[in-house]
Amino acid sequence: MSAADEFQARAQQVRRKAQEMEQAAERTSDPQERRRLQDKARQLREQTEQHESRRRTEDLDPMM
Repeated sequence: MSAADEFQARAQQVRRKAQEMEQAAERTSDPQERRRLQDKARQLREQTEQHESRRRTEDLDPMM
């Protein structure tokens, strides 16, 4: 498995985890827990998007 494949697999795993957190947030009746789960899911998605964006930039410009 190449580094790019490993990165994509990890990114997909993080996306699944964020989705699971969103689903858990929908099921909980505790507003604080719901907010915590939603915030954590959002952070995971944002971090993954930033890493993917950086990775694409590096792929386009190997001098970076």
